[in-house]
This record gives sequence, C-alpha cells and structure tokens, in this order.
Amino acid sequence: MPSFTCRDCGSSFELSQAVLDRYPGWTPGQCMDCRSTSKKSNRAPNNKGVKPVDAGAEADPSTGVFTDGSSVPNPGPGGWGAVYVVDNEVLAEASGSDPDTTNNRMELTALIEAAALVPEGVETKVFSDSHLAVNTINEWASGWERRGWKRKSGPVENLDLVKKAFAIYKRRKELDVVWIRAHVGYRWNEYADELANAAREAGA
Repeated sequence: MPSFTCRDCGSSFELSQAVLDRYPGWTPGQCMDCRSTSKKSNRAPNNKGVKPVDAGAEADPSTGVFTDGSSVPNPGPGGWGAVYVVDNEVLAEASGSDPDTTNNRMELTALIEAAALVPEGVETKVFSDSHLAVNTINEWASGWERRGWKRKSGPVENLDLVKKAFAIYKRRKELDVVWIRAHVGYRWNEYADELANAAREAGA
C-alpha cells in the first residue's frame, strides 16, 4: 500500500489505493493516531437528537455542505473549512483560521460559514462530524434560548457562536444540520478536514 509521512508526529503510515483513488490529487497529511488526537476531544457523549448518515442508504454523500474544524493543540491555533457540493461537483468552498481557539469554536464557525455557501431557499443537508455542534443546534440551543441563554448546569460555552449559529439555522428551515462519522472514507468530509487543516497551518 502507498506510504506517507505524518506531518505532526513524523511517523510513516499507509492508506489503501482504493481510498486514495476516491480523492484524486489528495495527499494525506496525518496518520490516524494524530487525526484522532487533533479532532474533537470535547464532543458530547450523549448522542440524543443526532441525525447520523445512514451508511446503508447513503454511504458516501455526494450532495450537501460538509464542514469541519479543529485546533492543535486544543486550545491553540485552529482552522475551519466548508465545501458545498452537488453530485460531487464543488460549487463553493470557504475556510479560515484563528490563532487562539478551540475545537468546538472552529466546528461552530464552520457551520456558521457553511450556511452562506447555499443560496436562500435551497434545501440542503449541512454535515458536521461534531456531535456537540449538531446537538447544540438541533436539540439544546432552543432550551437555552427559552431560559435566557443559560444551562441548568452553568453558563453556555461559546455563547457568541452558539447564538449566531442557532439564529441562522432557526431562520433557514431548508438547511438540515446532520451528523456524519469522521475518517471512514466519506470523500467530502475528508475534503473539509483538509481545508480546515490547511487554513490552520497557513494561519499559524
């Protein structure tokens, strides 16, 4: 199998040719161990309300907006990415960075910026691999809003971004925020991950 060098730890790792064939021109930058370390360690363990991709019905989604964000270390320099595709054709993409942030802030930022890529009124799934971000928008934020933006257990973290993201998706009913599993070969989820990593590195 083709071998690559991880840009974070310097170790060699392999990916099957079948995976690489799905992403022409893509050079993997991280081994799976470093991907796992740099990804969302603060995700909520309770998956209630999460709407996962049905791997049987839609094993590799070809249409939607795919988002990702992370910081390395967490907290630390971060990046986010979003790509809007229809039938595997890229219609728009965006990315950005923050020199001092967290995984969760980058995930929420990616979802905020993703909405701007889709024309008003166009029904679209917006994919995120962060349980926390998806649950925040789909389940928790409405209750926090009713309680004056307070949680029963304490203050709402990242309140500025939570308010902004919730307002966007509350208004734009045609956008459906959906969880997607990370690093299992979903083409455009990996693409969004690469956008976020590249933005973080450029910003750093």
